Amino acid sequence: MSATSAPVLEPAETVSDLSARRGHSPAQRLQHLLHRRPALSPLAVLIIAIVIFSLVNARFYSAVNLSLVAQQTAVIGSLAVGQTLIILTAGIDLSVGAIMVLACFIAANLVYTDHTPVPLALLVAVLVSVVAQAINGLLVTRIKLPPFIVTLGTFNAFTAITLIYAKGQTITLNPGSGLLWTGESFLIGNFRVTYGVVLMAGLYLVIAYALRCTAWGRHLYATGDDAEAARLAGINTRRVLLSAYLVAGLVIAVSAWILAGRVGGADPNSGLNANLESITAVVIGGTSLFGGRGSLIGSLLGALIVQVFDNGLALAGVDANYQVLAVGVLVIAAVSVDQWIRKVKA
Repeated sequence: MSATSAPVLEPAETVSDLSARRGHSPAQRLQHLLHRRPALSPLAVLIIAIVIFSLVNARFYSAVNLSLVAQQTAVIGSLAVGQTLIILTAGIDLSVGAIMVLACFIAANLVYTDHTPVPLALLVAVLVSVVAQAINGLLVTRIKLPPFIVTLGTFNAFTAITLIYAKGQTITLNPGSGLLWTGESFLIGNFRVTYGVVLMAGLYLVIAYALRCTAWGRHLYATGDDAEAARLAGINTRRVLLSAYLVAGLVIAVSAWILAGRVGGADPNSGLNANLESITAVVIGGTSLFGGRGSLIGSLLGALIVQVFDNGLALAGVDANYQVLAVGVLVIAAVSVDQWIRKVKA
């Protein structure tokens, strides 16, 4: 047999790699690439959107406007961290925004009415968020209720509790209050960055490390991908699912602090659409609604895409209704791409 009768595989090259390199069409190779790197799709969309909106209106890429986009992303971007954890387990959480507003209002009220020290008020906000998510997690893991139904019910419950507790009032805190620290800013060159944006970035770094470099993160992905297979492999899937909700509770408490700095206190009607906006960011960011595939960087890109589209279309003079339409089309396109990617074959 001649030396050229069969391809020679490098030590690290598998048969499937060779097939992907030689036997697949360009579309199939793209499908494989997006399956391995789900964040590439939203990154491409974000770059294209920035280029187009910069050409439409030169004010878009000004330091002032880009700083505004970053500040607008902080609340939903941080909330998307917690939402990503839930969606990675093949669940969905419709209550994250309601819990965030409740925690924010309780903390602000403690500082404003009872003159509670800010660290203690923040600790109470953490306790409220974690307990609320523990309720969600226990209903899902112990009683085996669908996450969609559970969080739809608790969304209404937590929203009602906030409105009853607030009695129709808003709270405006004095500038300089530690609870408003996340709304303060500093300059990096010509860019004005709030501490809320920095806190959001810190959330992404910490949780991304946990997902990528710890056994907990690997178990979370495995549980979302195939809960039964994960259980047979020795993973306590109920504990993993519950931990995802509890960690999301911690993230929501941080989001509540960022929200307080953003609105200058607390408003029971703030964040009304935060639940759906966080899901939108995660889905556009390439995290699969079927669980087990996705990344936090994708969720951040998704949150940025939503804000870039809103800001860019506004600067272009497009009616606000069309801005909502554009986001809706993006969500449908993202889910369609996810369905296509999930059909990948070796």
